[in-house]
Parts: sequence; structure tokens; C-alpha cells
Amino acid sequence: MTPNSRTGAGRRSLATLICGALAAGGLAAAGTTALEPGAASASSHREAPLVSGTPQYDNTDLYAFVSPDKPDTTTIIANWIPFEEPAGGPNFFTFAEDAQYDIHIDNNGDAQGEVLFRYTFTTHTKNDRTFLYNTGPVTSLDDPDLNITQTYDIELLKLRDQHPVSRTKIADDVPVAPSNVGKASMPDYGTLRKQAVHQLAGGATTFAGQADDPFFLDLRVFDLLYGGNLSEVGNDTLKGYNVNSLALQVPTRMITESADRPVVGIWSTTQRKNAEGTFVQVSRLGNPLVNEVVNPLKDKDVFNASGPWEDARFLKNVTQPELPKLIEAIYKIDAPDEPRDDLVDVFLKGVEGLNRPPHVTPSEMLRLNTSIEPAAEPKRLGVLDGDNAGFPNGRRLTDDVIDAALQVVEGELVGAENDLGDAVDANDKEFGAAFPYLADPTEGSRGPLAEGVDGGDDVRNQLGDALRPAGADGSGDTTLIAASAGAGAGGILLIGAALVWWRRMRRRAY
Repeated sequence: MTPNSRTGAGRRSLATLICGALAAGGLAAAGTTALEPGAASASSHREAPLVSGTPQYDNTDLYAFVSPDKPDTTTIIANWIPFEEPAGGPNFFTFAEDAQYDIHIDNNGDAQGEVLFRYTFTTHTKNDRTFLYNTGPVTSLDDPDLNITQTYDIELLKLRDQHPVSRTKIADDVPVAPSNVGKASMPDYGTLRKQAVHQLAGGATTFAGQADDPFFLDLRVFDLLYGGNLSEVGNDTLKGYNVNSLALQVPTRMITESADRPVVGIWSTTQRKNAEGTFVQVSRLGNPLVNEVVNPLKDKDVFNASGPWEDARFLKNVTQPELPKLIEAIYKIDAPDEPRDDLVDVFLKGVEGLNRPPHVTPSEMLRLNTSIEPAAEPKRLGVLDGDNAGFPNGRRLTDDVIDAALQVVEGELVGAENDLGDAVDANDKEFGAAFPYLADPTEGSRGPLAEGVDGGDDVRNQLGDALRPAGADGSGDTTLIAASAGAGAGGILLIGAALVWWRRMRRRAY
């Protein structure tokens, strides 16, 4: 928790908005009994016991922002499968086929979804007699050497009281960008990424596939809050890890109730088919971090299975949060007085005059005012630093939600000014300027040799000896080519070809 500098005017911006809302008869006048549902959020990198064991169904983060290059559209990004190790083959990272990946929109503030985008996936295998994800260099999404592929459909559901009143398929058999196996397997991954961006009827654009995890933070907060003495800050724990992403850019008119009601609430869920063939919700995600560090263990799985309209049961977790008490115990920083109505006002209702819907039912979701123009120079602390286009008005990829949340939890909005943070201020990779904005995933071939670092003769000799068949004296052209069973000439294993190439290059070197 390290200091961060920002202007005094920026420091006061969100606090001024909140204090004005309270004084105008908001939460202070209504009292907590008038809140109805109030609850928690999730940035679920392994945030709940049950879903942590089934990563295909585990939401990691949700982002929503007015598209900076197309301000008449809104971009929503939802991520799944935390901590994808780039070299984690041969079974790389796919979306689950027995799941419904849903993005919910509440466009009138009643804690119910009125619009739902539902993604479902199908896996295709060209050759099941090889262990390989790809059987040669992949240059396109329809390359015959890409052995495991996925496609997806999107349904647009219009809802009333959570019951569908219409269903429209808006995408059919769209290809998914594959896992980035490595530079040899996918020499131009950027081309594969571009081919996975698909235009839909009505002006929407969709993408599904692997991406660099855009969340940046030091996760050693769980080691007694950064080591108990602030010695464990400054390292982006998620650097080098990937996620599976859904990105959807839609004309804003598709998700708002009307032009004069520009605020929408957004959350994502995963439903998994059970043994009876019924889909059951197992994961839920709105605002970042709270299901990790606000909800206690007894509530985490319950929250993941619930909807915003049921959030009243979690209100105490927000008004009497555990985290400030832990910070006080370890670092002797006084916890703000309870009940924490300031947290309820910001995260469950939206900021008055910014992203609060009229007649809002307090509930946990990411709220975005789609009429706020994108910032020319986004500030990482968003609204807290005077940038109303950022968190908690939606969430951009560049928003530093860890620092913003720490400062608010420790009382920034109730007079306890602070500059707490984890000393990780930006992602390790730059984001794109156009949809889907996410950085390309880290490739599985990363490492000293992949980066072109010369390991010297010792490395070459070691590899050469390892590749020499037992009993070989090193003379002649030792060839190990294995044909993939039933694959035909086109399915010759890359391993065999690589061995031949290595032996030839090694002879030239000596």
C-alpha cells in the first residue's frame, strides 16, 4: 500500500459528489432499512471455494466503457479462466460446452435484467488420434493444422421479471481465437486475432478468444496484506498469464431504455448444466474485488449463485466490511466508522449525478453512464481523480481499481484522505486502440531461448545430447520422424521434424 500522487481537486471530486448526494437526502435520509437489496461484487480470480475448482466457469473480471474510437457504441468485456499458463498444453484453454456465458443489462435501475447476451460454445476436433492442439504452423483460423477449434453462437434475449419475452440469434458459428501455443505454432498470432473479430447485423461487433489478462495488481495482499510490513508490493502478479475473453461492442441504443435514460447496470454470469440437464448459475461478476475481500467464506458460493435482486442478504458485508479492520490491526490505520453508507452509495446505487439511475434499487452491478464522453487522456484512478469516464462509472481496461478501491475502503469519501495502493499502476502490456482493445495473449514459447537469448555452447551441447538416441555416436543423420496415427502425410508430428532440423543445424554449427 504505497502512496500515489494526484491533484487535490481530483482527490475531492468523487468525495464531493458523494457528500452532495448524502446531504441531498440520499442514503443518510433514507437509512439503511430503505436500501432493499444491497450487496457485493466479484473480481473472481479464485474468489469462491466451489468455482475455484472449475476454472472454465469462473468469471475473472468485467469491463464496460463507452468505446473511445466509436463513442456511439458501448464495449463490454467479460473474462473467464484465471491464471492461464501460456505453455499449459497439450490441452490448452477452451470455453466449456456445457455452459451458458451470459452478459446481463439492467437499463432501468430495478435490479432486474432487461437485456441478456448469451454465448454458447461448440468444440471441433479434426484428428482425435493425436495429442496435439495443432499439427503444424497455424496461419489462419480455418488452417487444417489447427486441430482443436471452437465456434460460438450468441442469443439476444429481451426479459421482463427475468423471464424471456423474445429470443433472437445474432451470431451463428463464429470462430474463436485459439490459445497462443507459441511462435513456431502460430508465427503471426495477430492475424488470428483479427480473423476472430466478427461484425454482426445491426452494427455490433464480437470477439471471443484468449487474451492477456488485463487486470493488474499485486495479489500478495493475501500474505497478511502485502507481507505485514508493505514489503510485498510492486509486482504485477498476473503478468504473463492469460484469460479467455468475450468482447462485445454494441450500438448504445441496443442496451439503454431510452436516450434520456443513459445509465445501465451490467453483470456477467456462468450457468453450468447439472446431471439433470438443467442450467444452474455457478459464477457471477459485477464490480471488482468484493466477493474476494468483502464477502466472508460463508457467503461466497451463495453470492455466485444469486442475482442482484436478491442482494439484501449481503448488505452487512458492505456496511461492516472486514478489510478496514484488518488494515487497522496490521498497519494501525484507523478504520472508518460504521455503518459504511459511503460504500453502499457508490457501489450499490451509483454516484448521484453521474451513474445512478432514477428510482434505483440498490444492488451489485457495474453501472455505466453511456452519455459520458470518453476521456482524451484517461486517468487511472478514474472518478476519484476527476475523470468521470472511468471507474466506478463503468470500468476501463486502464483503470487502477485496486488503488481506487483501497482508498475508498479506507475512508477517502468520508474525510480520511489517503493515497494507498499496491504500486502496480498499469498493465504489463499495452492495450489496443481499437476493438477488442485487449492485448494479445502471452505465447507459450516465451522464455530465454524463445526471446533469442544465446545460451552458449553448454546449452546447445546439452540439447544435442538429449536429442541423440540411446547408443548413437553422433555420426550420420539421425532422423526421428513419427507419423501421427491415422493422420496421413499432413499429420506428421512436429516433434519429428524439429529433431531433424536441430540435428542438421547442430552439424553446421560445429
